[in-house]
Amino acid sequence: MEQKSIDRNRRYVSGRESLAYILFDSSKSFNIDKYNDRFLLDVLKIDLDLRSLAAFINGIWDIVNDSFVGALVDKTATRWGKFRPYLLAFAVPGTILTCLYWLLPIFFGTDPYHIPKFIAYLLLIMLKELTVTFQGLTETGLLGTITHNPDDRVRLFAVAEVVSGIWESIPEVLMALLIDLINRRMIGVSMRSAYVSMGVFCAAACGVLGIFFAVAAKERVPSSSHGHSYRDGLRSIINNRPMLMILLADITASITINTGVQNYFIDVLGSASISEIILIPGIPLSLLSYTYFQKLRQRVSVKSMWIFGQHLSDVTSIAVFFFGCIGGVKDGFYRQIRYMLPAFMLRDMLYKGTLSLNKIPSREILLDALDYGEWKNGYRGEGVTLTAKGMVHKLAGNVIGSFNSMVMKRIGYSLNAGFGGQSDKTKFGLFALCMFVPAVMKLLSIIPKLLYNINGETRERMYAELSAARAAKFLYKDEDAELSAAD
Repeated sequence: MEQKSIDRNRRYVSGRESLAYILFDSSKSFNIDKYNDRFLLDVLKIDLDLRSLAAFINGIWDIVNDSFVGALVDKTATRWGKFRPYLLAFAVPGTILTCLYWLLPIFFGTDPYHIPKFIAYLLLIMLKELTVTFQGLTETGLLGTITHNPDDRVRLFAVAEVVSGIWESIPEVLMALLIDLINRRMIGVSMRSAYVSMGVFCAAACGVLGIFFAVAAKERVPSSSHGHSYRDGLRSIINNRPMLMILLADITASITINTGVQNYFIDVLGSASISEIILIPGIPLSLLSYTYFQKLRQRVSVKSMWIFGQHLSDVTSIAVFFFGCIGGVKDGFYRQIRYMLPAFMLRDMLYKGTLSLNKIPSREILLDALDYGEWKNGYRGEGVTLTAKGMVHKLAGNVIGSFNSMVMKRIGYSLNAGFGGQSDKTKFGLFALCMFVPAVMKLLSIIPKLLYNINGETRERMYAELSAARAAKFLYKDEDAELSAAD
């Protein structure tokens, strides 16, 4: 068979695969996870110190399961590919586990110290973590092998973000409305019923779309099916400067305390719906941001877009915090919707106006770094590379992440205070710990990003040499029939 090189103007991903990925990508945000913290505080009611313990145990388990997931994936070689079998295998179990998670309040009461409830919660989040590890790793690996053309990947990401942005937030909007109506006793629905029904419905819908993508997708870039040790994985990161800088940026960004903006909206401003109202002015801007992305990408480096897109929200969060501090702790602007609503709207408009810079470059950077590893090392070891990266990142994040619930308790948060009943000290603490503190700490991750070294010239040379190396080592499958069908 005649060997083929990469045609940068050619679309390898078919229309059916594109549709499947768009639906799959949006399904990952088609949920009410935004209100998971409120679910634990208002419905399931698990003591904050027990939640910290659960987070710590789950963090250790996450690192442990990473130790075998990556190696297992790298040794996989089937007629369906290296990554697709895992997406298929974990789609149904993952859906069932998520449904059981939202059903927990039906089986247990509201005692914060009820040990059987705590054990059930802990087991579920640990099993969910295992499925998420498999799904996350294999999704990234599949997207790295779905096309020979890196520009084809960028097109796929951009279309997915535009289309999914139209409808992926519907469950969050409905859930916010339900929370406010229930808190103000305007409808005869319990908070438990709202969370259970919305959570189960979203989980089932996401499971179906995940299966569709796993069935429709194809792996085109040949992957090695040889096992590699985690020493090899760590070595591949150390020898891969772009991946090392991404890892250091991830670690730096993960070392932050954040009690969650939803807790601030509900406990201080008294409304969950405000988080959705804030988004309204920025909706058209989010779509417009994708219209200039390709032209900007031709003029500005991916690294510059990555840094700007990732940290604009941090800078604006600090500005909103200082604005909210006007008036002091007891009577500050941060406690009044009439001041904070327009401030948050302006912040979101700036974010949405550059949304494409936040969403696409980070994905492109990661997949380029994986290809860079193949270029330097001569093989693709996505499994151990991604999990070795994830283990180090999670180790740092879990040490800090387990403190979030403890910090809430230390600032005086009470599970029995009721709607709007937290103290002045607690309310200001919630504001500072969701805006100022995480933003300042995340800004430190700019430093390793500045040292990321794949520029335009290096990228072009890398893909040209990869194309030649792949053509010499593997025979590309003839895809003319598939491409004509896609056209």
